[in-house]
Parts: sequence; structure tokens; C-alpha cells
Amino acid sequence: MKILVTGASGFLGGHLVDGALRQGHQVRALVRPGSDAVRLRSLPGVEVVTGDLTDGGSLGRAAEGCEAVLHSAARAVDHGSRAQFEAANVTGTLRLLAAARSAGTRRFVFVSSPSALMRVREGDRLGIDESTPYPQRWFNHYCETKAIAEQYVRAADGPEFTTCAVRPRAIWGPRDRAGFLPRTVDAMRRGRLPDLSGGKRVLVSLCHVDNAVDACLRAAEAPAGRVGGRAYFVVDREETDLWPFLAKVGALFGCRPPAPRIPLGLGRAIAASVETGWHLRRRATGASRGRGPESGPPMSRYMLALLTRSATYDATAARYDLGYTAPRSQVEGLRALHEWVTAQGGVTAWTAPSAASTASPAAARPPATRTAPDPTGQGNSPS
Repeated sequence: MKILVTGASGFLGGHLVDGALRQGHQVRALVRPGSDAVRLRSLPGVEVVTGDLTDGGSLGRAAEGCEAVLHSAARAVDHGSRAQFEAANVTGTLRLLAAARSAGTRRFVFVSSPSALMRVREGDRLGIDESTPYPQRWFNHYCETKAIAEQYVRAADGPEFTTCAVRPRAIWGPRDRAGFLPRTVDAMRRGRLPDLSGGKRVLVSLCHVDNAVDACLRAAEAPAGRVGGRAYFVVDREETDLWPFLAKVGALFGCRPPAPRIPLGLGRAIAASVETGWHLRRRATGASRGRGPESGPPMSRYMLALLTRSATYDATAARYDLGYTAPRSQVEGLRALHEWVTAQGGVTAWTAPSAASTASPAAARPPATRTAPDPTGQGNSPS
């Protein structure tokens, strides 16, 4: 097939390009103006096009002649206004859906997230499957806009246009410079990561990037009648005891384990204080109005929830419908990560601040009203 990959200059998007090439597909890589596309341009079989989710014309040109779209571009940070998240994650996805349909694309795979089901107040949740409903109230703007976009994508499924969503959890692996793992390893390297578990066991599902790529490509080719309009959790084979895992990864790179141990209540108070202080400083410097860096707070309520809530996901549906078996084990993934970090010059080079942003631009104005899925996929339907 000829496949359009959005977010192709990013972590997952770049690996999606590689995976599609390995399977013999032609790839059109959508990158934003100013993004580093040197690696992509060096790959035989890749056509690099410039555009973004705020420009419907560029999306139409990008989708032309493509049989499938793998949509991984998103605003995936834990800070920002509702307008920024809606513009990138909801309005941008609607534009891409319309462009793909108009171009005659037959398959649209949306990279969603289990965070689309994340509630403000909930405890540990184990073995979550796809029967779990969307919340009435989400944890933050990221969770909410990923859920709304996912519902639009699923509702757009039809006889000539098959749509589905995959929900990889906490993607990790080589070439990740801004995700949860390099951030926590950097904090360990600098001796600034306390053990926030409160002494409890935090069981989580993670997803190595190779496993996420495998699932996305399987979703692009699975029978339409099986996957159309559905969403799938995608995770590693292993359930992970998070804090021992973080200590193990840190030890690979000579970092001391997280310490000291902080009670859960105190951890929540610290996260709230750090996040609030960050917002106040941001307003004072004008960064909240687009003047200043995009880097987020060193700790947030959302980040703390991910580090202290047990959350495991059942990938049985992906196994049956996609044939997904998580080809990369955690042991293999850690070995490959260590080799890549070593080749980059070590842990300091890996975790150094990157000039690349993980957020999509948000120049477009989002809908003025709260939107609900439109079964035709043609536009917004106010609820």
C-alpha cells in the first residue's frame, strides 16, 4: 500500500515509517514546517511532504493517492489550554478524516491512548478491556480531546472508509527523547526522583514502540468487517511493577534508584504545588500567551497519577481481531534501548533537552461548542 503517516518526524511516527518500509509499503511522511526531516529524506521509499493539521489544503495534498492513513500526530503534552488541545487533537483529526475520505483513502488508523478513559478520581484498575465506557469527566484536556477525537474516528467508519483506533499505553523505546522514560531517567540521573509509590505496588501496562508499530500496521490491513469502528488496547506481554522497573532502567545507565520514599498524600500535595507554581510563573513571563518555551512543569497531577495508579489493560481483542502478539519482549526492548543510548553518547546525551516539540501547532480556532461524534464524519455536531 501507499501509506500516509502523520507525525512522521516524531518518536512513534518515525518508527511507523520504518515499520511500513520493512513490510514493503510506500510511505508518504507528513511533517510540519521547520521539523527535522533529514532522517526521513534519507530513507528510500519515503516521500516527505510539508503540512500540518491546521491546514486542510496541505492534508488533502498529503492524502492524495494514499490507501491508508496512520494518524499519530497529536498534542501529547500535559499542559496547555483547552483551545490548543482541541485545535490539535479534535479539529485537526476532523480535517484529516475529511481529507482522507475526499482522497479516496480506504483505511484510517487513529493512534489513541488509554488516557481517553482516564477519570479525575479513580483508584487502581486492573485488566481494563474495551467494554469500559468513556468518562463523563476526564482527568485533563489531553485525555478529553483524545477521547473526543477517537469517537469521531470510530463514528466515521463506513463501507468504503474503514476507521479504527489503537490505544498503546506509555510507549517507550529507542529514539524517544521526550516521553515518560527519558524524563524519569533524567530525574534519577540528577538525583531528583523520589519514590512516589508510597510503598504500594504500582502495576502497569507499557507498550514498546515496536509493539505499537506492529499493532498499527496490522490495523491497516485487517479485514474491514472485523475492525471497522472499533478501538483496541495495545500493550507489552508483561505486566510491569513500575517502580522496580524504573530503578532497573536507571541502573542500566548508572543512576541511583528513586529515593526517598514519599507518602502518597504528600506526593499529591507536592505535585499540585509544583504544577500551580509553574502556571503562575508562566503567566508572569507571558508564556501562557505564546511567549516562552513549551516545556511543561517538572511534576504535574497527571504525571503523578500515571506514576501512582495501577492500570493494566487486556489486549485480548487486539490478539483476536488483529493477530497482535506483542513481538518485542521487555527484555529485548531494554537491550535495544541500552544499545541505542550508548550509541548516542550515553544517558546525558539521551536525556538532554530536545529542540523538537511533541505538540502539534494550534493556530486553528476550535469549535465554539462542545462537540459530539457525527456518524457521517462530515462535520461537527453540537451537543
